[in-house]
Amino acid sequence: MPGRLARWIYGAAAVYGFLVLTPLLFAEGQIAKVDGRPLGHPEYYYGFLSAALVFQLVFVLIARDPLRLRPVMVATIFEKLTWGLAVAALVLQGRVHGPVVAFAALDVLWIPFFGWAYAKTPNA
Repeated sequence: MPGRLARWIYGAAAVYGFLVLTPLLFAEGQIAKVDGRPLGHPEYYYGFLSAALVFQLVFVLIARDPLRLRPVMVATIFEKLTWGLAVAALVLQGRVHGPVVAFAALDVLWIPFFGWAYAKTPNA
């Protein structure tokens, strides 16, 4: 069945993303305690989470119809890459550490899987 690999990869990515991101919607106060002050720009925090959660819906859509949405897979690779590069730059500046780095690294691990799904999914 064409696209079967992509169904599994993108379905797993969506489940992982929802499980990791959704609790953060309720953790602003706890995250703010790490720095000992409220978040300076909560709109960025919730904006990032909202955009990231929307991308989980994109993963669900791709999992449902990978043949039709194969071109969108390229955007998902860049979604993971840009987050990884942003966190890497912040690490070099000493501005993030710990869990942020760990979760960014896990996110970057999806890139080869998305590339594999793209390569194995035939054009519609």
